Order: sequence, then C-alpha cells, then structure tokens
Amino acid sequence: MPKNRYYDGPPSDHFDGRFFNTAPPTADKTFADIRQWRKTSQRTPWPAHVPVRTTVPDERVTGTRITLVGHATVLIQIAGLNLLTDPVWSDRCSPLKFAGPKRVCAPGVRFEDLPPIDAVLLSHNHYDHLDVATLRKLVKRHDPLIVTPLGNDTIVRAKVPRARIVTGDWWDVQSVGGAAVTFVPAQHWSARGIYDRRMALWCGFHVRSGGQSVYFAGDTGYGDGTLFATMRQRLGAPEIALLPIGAYAPRWFMADQHTDPVQTLQIMRDLDARTALAIHWGVFPLSDEGRDDPVVELRQAMAEQGVAQGRFRYDEPGSVFDLT
Repeated sequence: MPKNRYYDGPPSDHFDGRFFNTAPPTADKTFADIRQWRKTSQRTPWPAHVPVRTTVPDERVTGTRITLVGHATVLIQIAGLNLLTDPVWSDRCSPLKFAGPKRVCAPGVRFEDLPPIDAVLLSHNHYDHLDVATLRKLVKRHDPLIVTPLGNDTIVRAKVPRARIVTGDWWDVQSVGGAAVTFVPAQHWSARGIYDRRMALWCGFHVRSGGQSVYFAGDTGYGDGTLFATMRQRLGAPEIALLPIGAYAPRWFMADQHTDPVQTLQIMRDLDARTALAIHWGVFPLSDEGRDDPVVELRQAMAEQGVAQGRFRYDEPGSVFDLT
C-alpha cells in the first residue's frame, strides 16, 4: 500500500493509515467494477443547456438564508456570517479542462456577485467538490478561511499556497466568526487520482449560530442509517438540512457513496430536520439517471409518505430560502 501522502496521524476508529467508513465499513470499488458499470450503463440523456435565473445575494443577513448556487455549492448566510460550501464555478468537474462532466446550467450566483465570503466549508477532495480554479479565485478575492477534514489541507496548500486553512476530524468543532462548525461523519470516500484513494478524510458540516442550525451533508451514502441518528442525538434537529438527491444510478455501484431520493427523505426523517433543501443534482451528469429523475423520484416518495411539499424543497440554482 502506498504511503499516505496527505495525512499522517494516530490510528482511530476510522483511520488505519487510510480513512474508512464505519456505518458500516465499505469495500473500495475495483477497476473491474468500473468497467462493468461502463459496459452495462444505460444513461438517460441530459439536456445540453438548462437556463437559470441568477440572483445577487445581500452582503449580510441577520437571520438564516440559503442560496443554491448549484450542485453542492451553496451560500449559507447565518447571523451575519457568509459561508460557501464545496465551491465550483468551473465548467467541468474534472482534472482536465477539455474533458469530464460538463455543467448544463450556469451557477445561480455569478462569481463577481458573491458577497464577502468569510469561510469555505470543503467536504472532501472529489473534483465536483474541491475545484482548485475556484479556490484560487476565492482566496485572491475574499481570502476566506477554508475549513476541511484531515488531509485535504495538503492538497489545497500545494495548489493554493496563500490559502488560510483549518482542519478537523469527525466530531471536532471549529469556531468560525462566532458560529460553531462541527465536522460530522459521512459514508463516502476520497481520491484525486489513481493512487491516493482514502488518503484524505470526507465529512459533512453542522453549523450553529444565532440560535439556528444548518446541516450540509456534502456527499454521503445512507449505510445502516446510524450516522444520522447519532447526529440527531448529539447535535439536535437542524432547522435546515442540505441533502444530496442525485448521482445515484446504478444502485449496485453508487449505493455505498450516494443516497437515492428515497434514502435522502429518510435522512430528513432521521434528523427530524424542520426543512430540507435538495443539492447535488441537475448540474453535472455524473451517473446514469436523467437530470430531472431525482426530483421526480423525491416528489413521488414524498407523496407516498405523506410529507408536505414545502418541507423538502427541490429548487433550481439561483433559488433563495429564508428561514422564518
């Protein structure tokens, strides 16, 4: 096994030289698995372009406001603090500029219209979440604090030397502008290339400030569900949960790392979240389902389970939600 070039620390219940899932442990996908997926894939075509209505955020918000930029990029404005999750403004989420998944809709907020960004919550190192080009622009213009789990700092510093970074392990708490930001577990994995699988940690974030709380899941599978029951027990029910609903097909390949809409709805229930907002869908074609399939399946599951439409929203990029 190659030496971990991102992180060197003591063993734990989820680190033995590389990080691993715990709820339950999951096996790495093999090249044979990837070949089988590509060989049997029946992808639903996506549109080449989807128009969005962009929004210009206020500079500061006293309450809690969520603006959907697109995919896993969300502007969280809470108690005067501006946080940006997994920022990607590039046209492709790929190590290559000329190949890889290409966005079908523009970001819901133009980069030049961003308010002052105090911190970036960076959940893990996959290219649709850790976009070096965007981080460089953010550091140059806003100089935000980058909050990210163990090992990802090595990746960012190598590409953006000026970046201000703090790291944490699962359940660590970081104070950011008066907000308590907790690194929470996720069922996922990490890699930037062929030989660095699981060398950096992955996580979600729980943000509490001004008497309100927001949970950002990043990327996660459902696993055995204990992660979310534990979060509810340790951190309480969030007012808003930002939950991924896309990149789930085929299930035999994706289930360990991405939830489908039915599982995502269950996460909302497990957390007892007051409101949920759908993320991680409709921007980059990453898997076999069609662009709108996640919304169709989520809407159907909500109807079957008697969940009020307003409790789990599935808005397009550029949409804004104020917590009242």
